[in-house]
Amino acid sequence: MRYDGLSLLLLSLILNYAIEQEEFQLALFRNSNRRNFFADRVFDMFDIKRNGVIEFGEFVRSLSIFHPRAPESEKIEFAFKLYDLRRTGFIEREELKEMVMAILNESDLSLSDELVEEIVNKTFNQADIKGDGKIDPDEWKDFVSQNPSLLKNMTLPYLSFGQVFQYSTVQQPELSIYYNEMLHTIWWGILFTKMQYWNKDLTTSFPSFVMQADLSDTDAM
Repeated sequence: MRYDGLSLLLLSLILNYAIEQEEFQLALFRNSNRRNFFADRVFDMFDIKRNGVIEFGEFVRSLSIFHPRAPESEKIEFAFKLYDLRRTGFIEREELKEMVMAILNESDLSLSDELVEEIVNKTFNQADIKGDGKIDPDEWKDFVSQNPSLLKNMTLPYLSFGQVFQYSTVQQPELSIYYNEMLHTIWWGILFTKMQYWNKDLTTSFPSFVMQADLSDTDAM
């Protein structure tokens, strides 16, 4: 999608103060026809009200987790919920496998079924300290502390630019509604333009903590 097409989409978002799933996938992944597992997961996470659209406030609130100064605990919780596909409060083995398989497929990476099973088993066994067949939030927190690369792309440095917009609005209360709308437009433009590049890194970095050590072991065989 050309940048002018993105600009028109951003204008539509500002006017409606909401974005539907198809629009979200088009803006973020430049493809509205092919279903994208990762796009669906991110949309579900951002759609706090579960009403089928992401409102402006929901988007900003959810994305704030990726701010450089956001608490690490919030980043860990977001990553946990990303893998908790069925919203049970636990990450089960099949959920981890489903996530890894989806990202491999969307990244056009091909691994044998045996290798995928080995990776999932080793990862799950390492994280499931209690051995009860599921990963709870505390186990996840410990696991992340052992694999900090998991949170590598949970921080987006450019989000700090938003502080300039916020400061300008607070320091200049005489700003017109129109100017505030323009700030919102710029804000959306920065976020979506950057997120197009962020997505490529994020979709491969989330399973990286799963595959790094295990793939190196396999290569040695």
